[in-house]
Amino acid sequence: MDVRVRHNITTTGREDGPVVLLAHGFGCDQNLWRLVTPALAEEFRVVLFDHVGSGRSDPAAWDAERYSSLEGYADDVLEICRDLDLRDVTFVGHSVSSMIGVLAARREPERFAKLVLLVPSPRYVDEGDYRGGFTREDIEELLESLDSNYLGWSAAMAPVIMGNPERPELGEELTNSFCRTDPDMARVFARTTFLSDNREDLAGVSVPTLVVRCVPDAIAPPEVGEFVRDRIPGSVLVTLDATGHCPQLSAPEATVEAIASFARAR
Repeated sequence: MDVRVRHNITTTGREDGPVVLLAHGFGCDQNLWRLVTPALAEEFRVVLFDHVGSGRSDPAAWDAERYSSLEGYADDVLEICRDLDLRDVTFVGHSVSSMIGVLAARREPERFAKLVLLVPSPRYVDEGDYRGGFTREDIEELLESLDSNYLGWSAAMAPVIMGNPERPELGEELTNSFCRTDPDMARVFARTTFLSDNREDLAGVSVPTLVVRCVPDAIAPPEVGEFVRDRIPGSVLVTLDATGHCPQLSAPEATVEAIASFARAR
């Protein structure tokens, strides 16, 4: 299957510019980058795609076993890079795609110039001294609710994930994005996302990395950003002047500035 069709790959910006590859999070698609893409395109070659099971990706490519692990998504990222012959890539991963980028960069670091981890979490479940923001019971309840009534779960959870209650249109947009996703595929991706544990993978990252957090963030508490920064050698942590888990929608200018200034830095 053609990789470009499978992932609904689109490109924009300067053909001769440095490559920025934007990877969306759970329940989203490449459309959620639309407020940051035009500004990035003035300086960079911007590559966007949909994870299989999301957006306008090819549903025939879906494989529940492959996508029961984040490694399956990392395989896809590397296939996209090979197919488009992308090198010196600044990979920008939102939420769970941050860890997908970590896995891809560990396996083929020569492909990547930099990583930008936008509101990352290597593990959502609290364990010992580690605070991921949720108890195991919280996550099991979340997944059970998603399994039993995906549309109802989406309507309840999307505004919480988005934050910014004074701007309800943002929560509505994320709700609509969730609701466009096939429920069966979303259930697998949700379980893969919320039960993942990539803490041990962080130390193996060898490319320059920017960790971006928002405060408050209902999905990734502030301590998570510090944990990721402390575990990735030489990484830098910045806190955006933004709240919620989707700053590319709620604070696009600040998000662009964080990405672009890091991507252009030598």
